[in-house]
Amino acid sequence: MPSTLRRRGPPAPDPPASESPSEPATPRDESPAKPGEKVKIVHHRARPRKRGVTAIFLLGSLFGLIGAGFFAKNNDLIAFPEIGELSMDSLFDVLPATFMRDIRDLVAGERDFLESYDAFSVGTKVRSEGCEAYHPMVMVPGVISTGLESWGTSNVSRPYFRKRLWGSWTMMRALVMDKENWKRHVMLDKVTGLDPPDVKLRAAQGFDATDFFITGYWIWNKIIENLASLGYDSTNSYTAAYDWRLAYRHLEVRDHYFSRLKSHIEMSVRMHGKKVVLTSHSMGSQVVFYFFHWAASDQGGKGGADWVDRHVDSWINVSGCMLGAAKDVAAILSGEMRDTAQLNAFAVYGLEKFLSKDERSEIFRAMPGLSSMLPMGGNAIWGDLDGAPDDQPGQALSFGSFLNFRTDLNWTTPSFNLTIDDAMTYLLDNTDDWYRDQIKGSYSHGVAKTTAEVEANEHKQEKWVNPLETRLPLAPNLQVYCFYGVGKPTERGYFYRSPEMGSLTSLNMTIDTALTQGEVDHGIVMGEGDGTVNLMSTGYMCNRGWKLKRFNPAGVKITVVEMPHEPERFNPRGGPNTADHVDILGRQMLNELILRIAAGKGDMIEDSVVSNIREYAAKAKVYEE
Repeated sequence: MPSTLRRRGPPAPDPPASESPSEPATPRDESPAKPGEKVKIVHHRARPRKRGVTAIFLLGSLFGLIGAGFFAKNNDLIAFPEIGELSMDSLFDVLPATFMRDIRDLVAGERDFLESYDAFSVGTKVRSEGCEAYHPMVMVPGVISTGLESWGTSNVSRPYFRKRLWGSWTMMRALVMDKENWKRHVMLDKVTGLDPPDVKLRAAQGFDATDFFITGYWIWNKIIENLASLGYDSTNSYTAAYDWRLAYRHLEVRDHYFSRLKSHIEMSVRMHGKKVVLTSHSMGSQVVFYFFHWAASDQGGKGGADWVDRHVDSWINVSGCMLGAAKDVAAILSGEMRDTAQLNAFAVYGLEKFLSKDERSEIFRAMPGLSSMLPMGGNAIWGDLDGAPDDQPGQALSFGSFLNFRTDLNWTTPSFNLTIDDAMTYLLDNTDDWYRDQIKGSYSHGVAKTTAEVEANEHKQEKWVNPLETRLPLAPNLQVYCFYGVGKPTERGYFYRSPEMGSLTSLNMTIDTALTQGEVDHGIVMGEGDGTVNLMSTGYMCNRGWKLKRFNPAGVKITVVEMPHEPERFNPRGGPNTADHVDILGRQMLNELILRIAAGKGDMIEDSVVSNIREYAAKAKVYEE
């Protein structure tokens, strides 16, 4: 049944009189209306909603410069670089005269849009079809989307007590006015991986922790609004926010995160008499997978092998980076990603004066939680110099050649191209001991070839994050839903070169941004995905990996719905049919599917796969035992 939801754009900001008013609503995805009807994607064209293009471009350039451009494409976060010795006055002197006005207009426009948008329409429509709150809901956010606030009382922390140093305008002010102190707060201790001396940052809690990143920039807000339309509130829904900087093992050591999550789920089941639905996004899906192992293990929650089956009805895995992401390697290796590689010369100069590649790389490495997204599965999943599963016909350079070098430009880089396996070895061999120890003690990146090996890994905590070395829980009644975006170019490989002669850097290499030809854009080789996470990561386990007996011995049912990326032009968040890694959380079809599962109607959802992921997955060198 076609949807009747209408979406209204914001009124045009007052200052630029030339801008046109907002355009009418656009149709959205078609959703299943009766049992057995297959989920379909209906393609609609929308008239663009005009907006201050300058502000969008400039704000987009700021997004991702700090916080893991690897999992934060320019829509995931805002980072405000500081230009070394320049004063604030001179900083604003070099910006376009209309910059601050355009930024204010953009934020005001987003606020007006939120106020004018019929926020509860999806929930109202689903409720009119007889759906209502049924399962208790637990939401686990993704990387960098949870706000971090200071609880330190030392002299360096007192000005920021209970203020967010991640995910607020306070973060931006601190980064500009007090950069070194800001870095001191957001970086973890390099040896312990825990709090540095005299600093105490903690994840914000409650719905406020994740519904907005900064004022007007929504993340989980749309889902929370629509859940409320079905009757959800703080008594039957919960946001399990966490400090994404921490390695997963340290989430329990420092914050007792998994103990608190397990207790909340058990209490919800007792109070409501129904099993919970877990909804996770991006890195949050890795956290949930790790939690399943922890909850059952004698080394963790001691819940027993059937704990998940007794307490969890469904796991909704949204844009889960189950096998990591290629751009994590570039961010850790050289503090770069597509967002920085494509900046113009002026922006690059300002950024390097402001927050250099060395500084960015150091910050990323001192947040070991971010390294959980280093690619898993090695050459078996990502390919080798002879070819990759997702190579296209006639492709000049295989995706399996992950790090590439032009021999005439290199003096500190390898003399041959590197596969994923080679790149991981190179990364660990060329980073400090403290980083290497953190990664090897927290994560594993291989492939288990036998059932015996998988079962043995249930007793090794560093294996619990890798679905190719461990299994789904022994929960035959659990249902897993994989919802993710497709059709947006995503980083898949890189061309690197040596740093400029005489440059003051400790890094051995930098992205070869001068190279743009064929499939290479400013040194970046683009593949398939959702703009942040590659299709092999979001789709392999859901379409094939969990069909192999050793990785899913209980026969957990897996349902896959892929969502093509069809953004509205000039809409900074893509509109109701976007499939971007973060903006998909506002996609109307995704919201409908989540509400139906929460209402106990998930059985009506059927597979809808529009990409070639099953063909790619069949070519991966991971076989039945």
